[in-house]
Amino acid sequence: MYLDELRTLLDRHARPDWTTDIDGVLISRVDSEDPPAPSTSGTVLAVIAQGAKHLALGDRVYEYGAGQYLVASVDLPVTGHFIGASAQHPALGFGLTLEPSAIAELLLAGPGDVPRAGGQGGALPAIAVSDAPGDLLDAVVRLLRLLDEPRDRAVLAPLVTREILWRVMTGEQGALVRQLGLADSSLSHVARAVRWIREHYTQPFRVEDVARLSGMSVSAFHRNFQAVTALSPIQFQKQIRLQEARLLLAVHPHDIAQVGYRVGYDSPSQFSREYRRQFGAPPSEDATRLSRSVRAPATVLP
Repeated sequence: MYLDELRTLLDRHARPDWTTDIDGVLISRVDSEDPPAPSTSGTVLAVIAQGAKHLALGDRVYEYGAGQYLVASVDLPVTGHFIGASAQHPALGFGLTLEPSAIAELLLAGPGDVPRAGGQGGALPAIAVSDAPGDLLDAVVRLLRLLDEPRDRAVLAPLVTREILWRVMTGEQGALVRQLGLADSSLSHVARAVRWIREHYTQPFRVEDVARLSGMSVSAFHRNFQAVTALSPIQFQKQIRLQEARLLLAVHPHDIAQVGYRVGYDSPSQFSREYRRQFGAPPSEDATRLSRSVRAPATVLP
């Protein structure tokens, strides 16, 4: 019932850049099944109305399709591809950026029986998939209807957005989302480390130093970082380096050695070897293909 109207609204309001007139709301419409491509997850709630997508994070693989939602609580390097999308049957999806401040506000405003803790036994994986309940789909549809009602949008959109967040926070993946709003949760400590590595990805680092910066012991840091990201800190840095290199090669396909140096590799042979292992082709071959292609927005949306 809700999915039919959701498909109609998404199809009508989809733009090439995936933006909408409501802050934090994205709409995707994808007309082809492309090969797996690297991107970043963002911190997002994604609801699929039509089509499906595979998403890989480290050794974890997620598939989500029509009537399901995905939550990503940390901005992580992922690889994904659409399944069966075509011009006649495009993949259609709704996305909502998850803001820690908005989640924290709802936690403070909510009743006392809503757990403040994110979960038991440390940090939860950063990505999870569930079937979307009717009350969540209903709220998403009502939010998208406001795209056709500019007079009401400024007042009502923030209210419906809060409802959507509340539905997710109190739903099956609520523990994961609530962690995002807790300043002292294990997730927040890992997110601090993730941000630092992203900002300094070209530099070598000692895991002990990043653990101290994130406010955890080395053993707790290793355990929680792996639980959230499905990667070790060094593997995470490598993923970021290689993704940044691929973006640079799309613009500078003939500067392969220089691109390797720019992202932190001192050895061209190591750069080429790890690049090929990650993307299935050496940098020179992949750069030629990339320079002729148009990249899709980096997002977990279908």
